[in-house]
Amino acid sequence: MKTITLTFLGDLNLFLPGGKREVTCTFRGRQTVKHLIESLGVPHTEVGEVNRQGQRVRLDYIPRNKEHLTVHPPAPGCEVEPRFLLDAHLGRLTAYLRMLGFDCLYRNDYDDAELTAIVQREGRILLTRDRRLLMRKAIRYGYCLRSSDPQEQLHEVVRRFDLTGKISPFQRCLRCNHPLQPVPKREILHRLEPLTKKYFNEFHICPHCDQIYWKGSHYERMIRLIESIRG
Repeated sequence: MKTITLTFLGDLNLFLPGGKREVTCTFRGRQTVKHLIESLGVPHTEVGEVNRQGQRVRLDYIPRNKEHLTVHPPAPGCEVEPRFLLDAHLGRLTAYLRMLGFDCLYRNDYDDAELTAIVQREGRILLTRDRRLLMRKAIRYGYCLRSSDPQEQLHEVVRRFDLTGKISPFQRCLRCNHPLQPVPKREILHRLEPLTKKYFNEFHICPHCDQIYWKGSHYERMIRLIESIRG
């Protein structure tokens, strides 16, 4: 039998029973750091680096008996373009991220195999609350949302991937993710309600699903949310 000690920094202890920061693992044979960390409930996508006596080791490192390893969370940011794939029940978060201008793929009936295949094929970042899904070896980039509240989730994602400087609001369709295009009012006049015709003159349309957007009563609420994110 072998024994190692793992110390988890940042908020990684949230994944551990009782919120412990230091855990002793006992195991047989040759186990990788990735396997040992995930056996405790921490997905590899939540790990920034692992250190042994101040030296960085890879997740496929085979630890020796009685070693002490320190597990760090990732630094804010990501080495790939912030294009997201969202798991089921994250429809509101999807709309918020699209509102900020980010490419977000979402369907509420994707199964785990489909999510994994899309991540591999398109190189997207997987957002989910299912930590077991993030433990799949094929999932290279992902984040396990801590909160169940969509606005808090939005703040989490912006912080984790350092998105503040990349926000470009009101550029995407909230329904289907397609980039919007400006449209002259005269071309859509027949589709507008009387008060909308009277009080609004600037419109955008989604060329994919034909949804029309304007700065209605919801616009001020969205601006306040964007300002809170940027702040």
